[in-house]
Amino acid sequence: MDLEEKRVLKSAITAVGSYTPDTILSNHKLEQMVDTNDEWIQSRTGIKERRILADKDKATSYLAIQAAQDLISKKNLDPSTIDLVLLATITPDVHVAATAAYVASSLGATNAFAYDLNAACSGFLYGMSVASAYISSGRYKKVLLIGADKMSSIVDYTDRTTCIIFGDGGGAVLFEPSPNQYGWEDEYFRSDGTDRMSLRIKAGGSLYPTTQETLDQGWHNIHQDGKTVFKYAVSEMAHVAEEIMNRNQLNPDTLDYLVPHQANKRIIDATAKRLNLKEEKVLMNIEYYGNTTAATLPLLLNDYETKFKKGDKLVFTAFGGGFTWGAAYLTWAY
Repeated sequence: MDLEEKRVLKSAITAVGSYTPDTILSNHKLEQMVDTNDEWIQSRTGIKERRILADKDKATSYLAIQAAQDLISKKNLDPSTIDLVLLATITPDVHVAATAAYVASSLGATNAFAYDLNAACSGFLYGMSVASAYISSGRYKKVLLIGADKMSSIVDYTDRTTCIIFGDGGGAVLFEPSPNQYGWEDEYFRSDGTDRMSLRIKAGGSLYPTTQETLDQGWHNIHQDGKTVFKYAVSEMAHVAEEIMNRNQLNPDTLDYLVPHQANKRIIDATAKRLNLKEEKVLMNIEYYGNTTAATLPLLLNDYETKFKKGDKLVFTAFGGGFTWGAAYLTWAY
């Protein structure tokens, strides 16, 4: 394969979109629901509020569809030209039936195949790698990648260790062959399943099928060992980001933006400090949305889209349950 062919097959993000619900759950409202307070939450997480999809008849698919429609409208995209719809989520509408297939049909992506991808908070980052690979293969021209989670559906609002963290939202990006020399450059992903129970929903799978006991024990809500997760996330997010920068000859001056998963401001600050990055190069919106799991990265891209310039160097990093984590390097193509 010659250099020209390699350039043509390079994948790039060519459009973004997002959706967050109207209902705002502020720290002050949480004070009335659980033993916590605004100062305690902000000092430990950086979160002031989060969005909640309050309509019980609407699920993750609604968030995904709204985010995708935002992208489609902005891009003036014909949905029938989409080849593949990928949905990163840990809160599918139902088990077995892929939520992505319903999303694709609802969007009018009649010529696309679709499936879900589950890597917890790393899901969207892993999905970016998958979408890029499909484009680079030359078989597909348009891959719609969505990250969406209705975290309020699995949160126990009497558990202050988790209910303060999570919010609902969706974001989407379109991958296409790069129109220039910019796009997906490199990736460095890792996983380790030995501590999988440190961040989990215990019941509802094949290991602990649903019973009256699992319902009574609250095993269908998300739980985490906060200290273990925090320790791993601080160490590994920084490590993989540093690795991706070193092997691509990036430094604090040449890197334009760090795009980190929005789990906790202290984790993001620790990663930025290890990379010696100035505050203005570290993208954050956690104070408004909380941790929306698979939606955090595309929500960042949508919120900061107008700041990006063609050729800007972006490093993404994320850490999620499993454990899964990684970093990637992308140059902005528009």
